[in-house]
Amino acid sequence: MSDQDRTPGRNAVSPVTLTAEDAPGQPPVTPGLLDLYRGFEKALLVPLWTRIGDLMPEHPRSKAQPHRWEWRTLLDLAGRSGELVPVGRGGERRAIALANPGLGGRPYATPTLWAAIQYLMPGEDAPEHRHTQNAFRFVVEGEGVWTVVERDPVPMRRGDFLPQAGMHWHAHHNATDEPMAWIDGLDIPFQYDIEAQFFDFGRDELSGEERTTPERSRSERLWGHPGLVPVSHVERATPGRGTPLLRYRWEDTDAALTDQLELEREGHPGTVEPGHALVRYADPATAEDVLPTIRAQFHRVRAGAETAPRRETGSSVYQVFDGSGRVTVGDVSWSVQRGDLFVVPSWAPLSMRSEASPSDSDSGALDLFQFSDAPVLTKLNLFRTHVEENA
Repeated sequence: MSDQDRTPGRNAVSPVTLTAEDAPGQPPVTPGLLDLYRGFEKALLVPLWTRIGDLMPEHPRSKAQPHRWEWRTLLDLAGRSGELVPVGRGGERRAIALANPGLGGRPYATPTLWAAIQYLMPGEDAPEHRHTQNAFRFVVEGEGVWTVVERDPVPMRRGDFLPQAGMHWHAHHNATDEPMAWIDGLDIPFQYDIEAQFFDFGRDELSGEERTTPERSRSERLWGHPGLVPVSHVERATPGRGTPLLRYRWEDTDAALTDQLELEREGHPGTVEPGHALVRYADPATAEDVLPTIRAQFHRVRAGAETAPRRETGSSVYQVFDGSGRVTVGDVSWSVQRGDLFVVPSWAPLSMRSEASPSDSDSGALDLFQFSDAPVLTKLNLFRTHVEENA
């Protein structure tokens, strides 16, 4: 069949529809222009002058909307799913994705990021598989589940961040008599829309050795020492492949945030702005982001402090780890508390006010976990930030 044969026929309906408008920047509406537009439609052509405002706006206009999901609702629905929906081949995971109201019902938190609550019942195993999508797990409460990455059992406990680069075999098992929930983050929308994803099924069952519950994984024993890297492995590390450290412990994250705020109180540099401590999870071998397509950070906002409105290209998902406060994204504001998740679309201003106290926060501050698509935009030289001055 020739290329000409594949062109829509005279009576075929073209997916291109053009409307001539009497508007600034548009050509005068004449019979000749209308006939020209019908010719464009038939030939599957779209002139830039009719779409430049959509294709090349003055600043990002995200289809995603600011939105908040309450943790208690997520946890209740995940628990009900645990009673009704088995884990095994086919569904693979009991994971329930956040669907942004601006993205047409797709299981996407943002145009590039997937976020879900995953729920594992007592004694259950989630079967082994691997995929090109980069992923992580973040634990807001509970312990007792081990994720097994390339046959290395890794403990999951409250506050732990567990990144996993694409194409690594992984499974999970719950070694306790209590269910456990955590947050999954992946770059599923990004890889789906650029049509680059692959997926492989692994073994149906874990070995006895993998079902053990070590205090530290093998990856932690090699890579989990601050400022020190194993010479036997550092030359194997490849920039952009993802971190070899499979668990970033809450104890270390908490200590780093505490020290930043203490330095500020002592009059020394340490925070990104008054009352706002911020750390970024990094690859210990390269100091790059932990995953090639996902940046992960942790914020601590001292009680009574408010962050200046900040805009960033690209999108973010936040989860409140501890405390309470008021979050404003664009012209939408919410009161948030432990476990709640919310989305910040591209170039939407975000500010956070901490209303935390020792009664609702172990640290006495508003603690938030964040992940974003910043590495993708940075590699393309498209990442941009703007911080406004607080009124």
